[in-house]
Amino acid sequence: MNASFSPALLAAKEAAGGQHYPQGCLYVLATPIGNLADITLRALHVLAMADCVACEDTRHTQQMLRAYGIDRAGATLLALHQHNEVEAAHAVVARLREGQRVAYVSDAGTPGISDPGARLVAQVRTQGFRAIPLPGASSVAAAMSVAGVDSAHAGHGGFVFKGFLSSKATERATEIEAIKTAPNAVVLLEAPHRLEALAHALACLGTRLVTVGRELTKQYEEVCTVNAADLGAWVAADANRLRGEFVLVVHPGAPASVGVDNRILALLLEELPLKSAVRLAADITGEARNALYTRALALQQERQASR
Repeated sequence: MNASFSPALLAAKEAAGGQHYPQGCLYVLATPIGNLADITLRALHVLAMADCVACEDTRHTQQMLRAYGIDRAGATLLALHQHNEVEAAHAVVARLREGQRVAYVSDAGTPGISDPGARLVAQVRTQGFRAIPLPGASSVAAAMSVAGVDSAHAGHGGFVFKGFLSSKATERATEIEAIKTAPNAVVLLEAPHRLEALAHALACLGTRLVTVGRELTKQYEEVCTVNAADLGAWVAADANRLRGEFVLVVHPGAPASVGVDNRILALLLEELPLKSAVRLAADITGEARNALYTRALALQQERQASR
């Protein structure tokens, strides 16, 4: 047993052992994206308790479990990856019918987002069984938490997870054209051998900010925010920046000019009811309706006060 995790296993049993873990359920379990300490107590308990652990790579998962001091027999590990997910899902369902508790983990992070797991969950639910989430590490959430995207202030809402763009230049260019006009932040994933090509492709976004997260949670973690046009130079400045795993957050573009929007609103309010004016202004400018509605009310009040 790895001595450094001995207290964690005891704490997991103490904190999570008394909770209810129904049989015949799939436990979709997040694992660390690099730092082994980023495991939850409930995850440790379920990994030790489950009748079977389905996983993207049995060797990788076995190594992780042993690091935590959990020694499982090879027979209780089931390979389930992108190439066999549909077939292996049948084996998981068969175990659930026997009343077993099955945990599913990908190689790192939360399954079913960019990693396998979505088709497994769909099959499990189709067969009438529960899929129970055990949240934890996520590269997407980690990158967004340090990107500093103030969506509410900018009049935009949330972010869009795009993942890996196409490896084909033409299709990738089309995808980036869509990002140009996206009102939200866009989260991308990239492999090191494709990072230079992605940086070159994103240069057309000009002064649009891009936050790069490299090797998040690991020893050589690096987070930097640069203009899209300067991303290629940032990559080229250090050979190490072509190593590791990458998450990129493309920040939202600048919102439409408030002055122009107010003029459009004022003109529409002269001819239309408030809600209709706001709806049309949103269609014309692409700005969020909530922000436009607030300004439309203010314009109405100013107009009424001047009469």
